[in-house]
Amino acid sequence: MPSTPVRLYGRSLVEGAAQGTLLFADVGLSFWGGVDPVTGEVIDRHHPLSGEHLAGRVLAIPSGRGSCTGSSVLMELISNGHAPAALILAEVDEILALGVLVAEVIFQRSLPVLCIGREAFEGLRGQGFGRVEGNCLTLSGRRPNDQWHGTGTAPQPSMPSSVQLSERDRAMLDGTHGKATQVAMQIVLRMAEIQDADELLDITQAHIDGCIYTGPASLRFAEQWVQWGAKVSVPTTLNSISVDQRRWRELGVDPALGEPASALGDAYMAMGAQLSFSCAPYLLDTAPTAGEQIVWAESNAVVYANSVLGARTQKYPDFLDICIALCGRAPLAGCHLDGPRKAGMIVEVPSLGSVDDSFYPLLGYHIGSLTGRRVPLIHGLENAAPTLDDLKAFGAAFATTSAAPLFHIAGVTPEAMDAAKVLDRDAVLPMETVNTTGLLASWRELNSARHRHVDVVSLGNPHFSLSEFAALSRLCTGRTKHAEVVLAITCGRAVLEQARQAGYLDAIQAFGATLVTDTCWCMLGEPVIPPAATTLMTNSGKYAHYAPGLVGRGVHFASLADCVEAACTATASDHPPQWLRPCAPEEIPSDV
Repeated sequence: MPSTPVRLYGRSLVEGAAQGTLLFADVGLSFWGGVDPVTGEVIDRHHPLSGEHLAGRVLAIPSGRGSCTGSSVLMELISNGHAPAALILAEVDEILALGVLVAEVIFQRSLPVLCIGREAFEGLRGQGFGRVEGNCLTLSGRRPNDQWHGTGTAPQPSMPSSVQLSERDRAMLDGTHGKATQVAMQIVLRMAEIQDADELLDITQAHIDGCIYTGPASLRFAEQWVQWGAKVSVPTTLNSISVDQRRWRELGVDPALGEPASALGDAYMAMGAQLSFSCAPYLLDTAPTAGEQIVWAESNAVVYANSVLGARTQKYPDFLDICIALCGRAPLAGCHLDGPRKAGMIVEVPSLGSVDDSFYPLLGYHIGSLTGRRVPLIHGLENAAPTLDDLKAFGAAFATTSAAPLFHIAGVTPEAMDAAKVLDRDAVLPMETVNTTGLLASWRELNSARHRHVDVVSLGNPHFSLSEFAALSRLCTGRTKHAEVVLAITCGRAVLEQARQAGYLDAIQAFGATLVTDTCWCMLGEPVIPPAATTLMTNSGKYAHYAPGLVGRGVHFASLADCVEAACTATASDHPPQWLRPCAPEEIPSDV
């Protein structure tokens, strides 16, 4: 720790002044699923800060990662007094900055957010106390013995003069189109400043992630917009909400959650959003086409839209999504442009033998942990022919551990059919090679259960597709689950009806499965998960990561077929899949 104060300077994303004990980690943190929005405890059991409380401390992390709902959780923490005193980042993070900006607008409370760059950030390790004043961070070994006081609010800066505005933009900004659109445009322009955008672009559709209930502040936010007369200006779909809106009472959900969570969905529909309630909007008829400029939130949806569909969207924070849907205008930055869609690193995957469907979520989870905010170009899967379900599972797990909004798979994803097109000709890119040692480490990280017994099998994170229903129907035909095991599937209403019409539900319901719409496993808890249950099994890399912190249960991660087998026997294997058992240290087996 420094004996005399050390001053570092950076870019102030949100102005303010605060101080506190420095809480440092060199791993990005997803506030949603990683931080309890009520207490401020870090609940991501895979994170080095697990168990720490953020309130009153100067939190230093490289950036956020994972869910777009991190902005909502941070806003909740600011509103209830359990937020960090300040945020110090190595890289600009729009999701966290947006949570603070919205707290300023709705609650008139704030905290400073300072980006100091990667090199200076590394020097924070082992420091004791930090004080933020505007663009300056002062480090000292202990709290200074002075009468200094921070500020709980920050003045809103004037609109950035560098952003080119159309006549309609100016009309929205001056209130001609109403209070809601005016405030929305103000927030959009503040984000444009953070993203260094000098103009806005028209978007064709939006997908809203802010309809997830994180606490009273999230509902107050939405109801404020309704009171202001907010109406979306582009076709807008809604993400999964926090309950099955039609059946939450039947499922035994506590009204303390069911009522406000349902009301939150109603508030967004009052603004003109469609009743879709799916975390997989790419499964809807409204899915965008290649090159279409859209505004989607929900991390797995963003990654799928950019990577698999070839549409163009940033990883939009909760609340910025609805602001842009109201205006129909978004900052021209990030993945809306060609440059940021280029690869920032190369990942080599060895030759594959016979693998099961647990391979792609595991690979996505592992590669995401290697990339940080860099867009990867993945080689080695050119002849593997991954299905759309494989890419969905890969992308969701990738988005859990990575902050990148996009991946390229050479010869597979549309922009990388010719891999040279996603490479900057003059760039020398870092390279990583996947091996069984790394994949086994990631497999063990996802398999947190301490015994083989299985109480709950969770499927549908992201929401089940029609083809996944078809596969599950085949696996369930002629079988019945163990009487003491819950097997539950989350999906969107539209896909559920398609599966019913196709006849897939007959075998699944005869098997004894529970079908849940509108919400997904990232929001489900007791009593869908029985209070006495200790262990879950899932084929989702995303849920295997989040579940220990969200619901406090150990997890087995495995293929869909293994999940069905465990539902019948109430027992899971404690061994990795056959294809992952190493024959040599640096390669995946070429056969089974």
